[in-house]
Amino acid sequence: MKLTFATRPSVLARWQTQWVVAALQKAHPGLVCEEKVIITQGDKILDTPLPEIGGKGLFTQELESELLNGRVHCAVHSLKDLPVENPVGLTIGCIPARAEVRDALISARGCTLSTLPTNASVGTSSLRRASQILSLRPDIKTESLRGNVDTRLRKALDGQYDAIILAGAGLTRLGLDQHATEWLSLDVMLPAPGQGALAIQCRADDQITLSLLAKLEDDSTRKAVTAERAFLSGLGGGCSVPVAAYAVISDQLSVISLTGLVISLDGKNIVKVNGKDIDALQLGKELARQAIAQGADKILKLITAH
Repeated sequence: MKLTFATRPSVLARWQTQWVVAALQKAHPGLVCEEKVIITQGDKILDTPLPEIGGKGLFTQELESELLNGRVHCAVHSLKDLPVENPVGLTIGCIPARAEVRDALISARGCTLSTLPTNASVGTSSLRRASQILSLRPDIKTESLRGNVDTRLRKALDGQYDAIILAGAGLTRLGLDQHATEWLSLDVMLPAPGQGALAIQCRADDQITLSLLAKLEDDSTRKAVTAERAFLSGLGGGCSVPVAAYAVISDQLSVISLTGLVISLDGKNIVKVNGKDIDALQLGKELARQAIAQGADKILKLITAH
């Protein structure tokens, strides 16, 4: 049996795909796997801030096309980059155990968020991160930061910014976490829905591939990210809006605790909701309704019209 994986060309994307391949081959001795490198729109456009490019599936659409056309069996994604709706015919066949969910601040000068100088420049490609920074430090100047993890890290270490913020999972996966000056607590920086988790996408009718992927499934991670993504979906948002969500599963009764956040671009208007349920989808949808009732939709409309 052979599986072909679509993967983006970045070092992190290749690492993630190779990690999945190694885990599958350990679970299924004799399984042959190969990679097909696909360049996405997000990989091609590197001189424009991500929110300005717009559109869903910036880093996923081309990989999904390969799946739908039958040229590959699987595609490995960072779940936070994957639109909440799968294209017809595709499904998330497996979500392995989640890695680091926090964001990390990196400063060549050894600064933390609180010790950065007044009017410091902080590089980030995320409206979610920029908005939460400004809510705590309105003096900081957030600037667009594009490129792969190694490129972004080099820009920080070269002093092109006073600091940058990256998803911690990318640093830990690539063995670069020693460069983190500060791991931002979840009270300071709530992550993107699905952050730290991988999603292995495949065709919904490919029962053989689905059965192979099932060995890597982590039920607790699946429940948590389902709640987070249901919150995002209930707000009608995509990957580029300043929406954050994080869910944890209790050991007893499989109760899911979810925190959701919607924040304005200047960090001044914040809607934060919390809730618990045993149904991940229901919990995410209910907290989205609560957030809308508290004005989250108005915040998001101003942003999309910006």
